[in-house]
Amino acid sequence: MTGNRNEEDAKFMRLAIEEAAAAFEKGEVPVGAILVKDGDVIARGHNLRETTKDPSAHAEILILRQAAALGADSWRLSGATIYVTKEPCIMCAGAIVNARIARLVYGCRDSKAGGVDSLYQIPTDSRLNHRVEVISGVLEEECASLLKRFFRERRC
Repeated sequence: MTGNRNEEDAKFMRLAIEEAAAAFEKGEVPVGAILVKDGDVIARGHNLRETTKDPSAHAEILILRQAAALGADSWRLSGATIYVTKEPCIMCAGAIVNARIARLVYGCRDSKAGGVDSLYQIPTDSRLNHRVEVISGVLEEECASLLKRFFRERRC
């Protein structure tokens, strides 16, 4: 990966962290996501499960829905990159594959529910009809620290 790609990934992950912070302020698990195509942010969001009472209102699902609603000719998001602060769960990993996302960049792993590297490897499973390039550990400490703070405050 080139230096420019690393810098670009860090830039967009910072935007995802801003979204995670917005989730934190709402009492939501602080996960944020950004969808980028051709260098432009086309969707951004954060977890809203508690707010909406919708178990599928994960940051990734919400931004895939936003992008699909933009009026594109297709539900396929070929060539897009999704930036997520935490490793996607199996539901979100499956949606990313189904949306034909080209790249997934995430911050910290999720050892309890990760569908990308930790428990399952859905985006890179050769049995599926589409595979996603996965980059992990981008701004990992910043992503993990917000989650740790959230759960520490919840337990007090």
